[in-house]
Amino acid sequence: MEDTSSPTLSTASAAGGWPPVAVPGQGIPWRGPDRANVRSTSSGTGDRPDRAAGPVGPEPDRPATETRTGVPDNPDQEPGPGTGDRERAGLKADRDQDGTVVLDELRAAIGRYVVLPSEEALTAVTLWVAASHIQPALQHAPRLAVVGPTKGCGKSRVLDVLHETVSRPMMTVNTSPAVIFRIIGEDPPTLLVDEADTIFGPKAGDKEDLRGLLNAGHQRNRPAWRISGPEHKPTAFPTFAMAALAGIGDLPDTIMDRAVVLRMQKRKPGEKVAPFRSRHSVPELNALRDRLAAWLTPLREAAHRLVPPMPVEDRAADTWEPLVIVADLAGGHWPAHARAACLAMTRNEVVQDEQTTLKTRLLRDIRRVFEQQGDKEALRSHDLLAALVQDAEAPWAEYGTKGLNAYHLANLLRDFGISPANHRFENGRQAKAYARNQFLDAWARYCPDPAPPVPTAEEAVPARRASGKPPAPPSGTLPIGPPGGPAGPRLTR
Repeated sequence: MEDTSSPTLSTASAAGGWPPVAVPGQGIPWRGPDRANVRSTSSGTGDRPDRAAGPVGPEPDRPATETRTGVPDNPDQEPGPGTGDRERAGLKADRDQDGTVVLDELRAAIGRYVVLPSEEALTAVTLWVAASHIQPALQHAPRLAVVGPTKGCGKSRVLDVLHETVSRPMMTVNTSPAVIFRIIGEDPPTLLVDEADTIFGPKAGDKEDLRGLLNAGHQRNRPAWRISGPEHKPTAFPTFAMAALAGIGDLPDTIMDRAVVLRMQKRKPGEKVAPFRSRHSVPELNALRDRLAAWLTPLREAAHRLVPPMPVEDRAADTWEPLVIVADLAGGHWPAHARAACLAMTRNEVVQDEQTTLKTRLLRDIRRVFEQQGDKEALRSHDLLAALVQDAEAPWAEYGTKGLNAYHLANLLRDFGISPANHRFENGRQAKAYARNQFLDAWARYCPDPAPPVPTAEEAVPARRASGKPPAPPSGTLPIGPPGGPAGPRLTR
């Protein structure tokens, strides 16, 4: 059965810049045209000209929706990531339910509407969308963090595309946490959160419940307990649900550590995308969503049993496992590309974490320089750089090729909203300088002063005498009697 909803996508995905990759032990995927010389087309193969010729036995006992996508009939047999098993078994997989084809066309569609930071990021988004259709079979619900340094980087457009392709999308704009708690169930929705800084940033306000839900919902069996009902009984509400969060700047570590991170950038002048128009784009993307559901819904039990080999460990493996499961179910080039994307994107986040740590160190060192200079109103860029580089224990003398310079300093501070400006000093001269009040917010957020310890009774220091020698120890006896009674004997001199 030939799909007509996206007539141009299959050609682009098959002949574009997405070459097939040979999987060790399985060869090159069978969909490629370079295998045409080893096959012949038979009139009995229907609308799949690339299917091997030969008689294929009927399968009257197999439901129409149960097709092969790399998963064997025997549940105890581990499914192979390639599509050669389907050929050898003589299966008649319908094109609309061929996982490789559906993912290829979904990937091409996403790439037409948004410019993602890399090919690996495009692969990750495609697999994340597909994984939302098998949420009931997953142990972890990966987050998708769509972050960018400024407005206009395409973050909201990513959510628009996700809304039309994921399973049971739910935009949380102006949605109360109570509603979300009651909607999440056995087949949870896919939460889409735009302007996430209103939840986690300084404007968060009273959204603690929503923050807790997003933090706890990454792993199954982490319910939120609330007092509910007229009898005020403790009630456990499930929190497990995949979520995509878009916002300016990094999200909290509790989200970023559990997320596939897309670091969006503004489009270059030569980068073009197709306009997103509801009357044309939505039907096309909805058709791909329906095909994903038709392919993956019957495979939820098989997905639940899969334990794919992962190229990463610990929390990164928990986050990427659902995406790799989808890739292994699809077969073809997807298993290799999914694992390559996993490695590339997790390594990129390690580098980002190191940069973040370095930036926090820079804020602390600049605060120390200001304190050493008497907390002046501003410091010349030249003087600030000299003080940083002269610190033998800091990494700034060896930063870059020739040490930290003015460009490096401005670039490292840009994410905090800090930049140099012309400042008039006491002698009347102007120079590029950093004002101290620019750093106050960043210092309070990223390297706050530790709270001074409260002294205990034993550590309390008695008040010092103004002058003179310490008093001599008293002699005689202390007064005896109740308070306010007669005084005891006087002290002898």
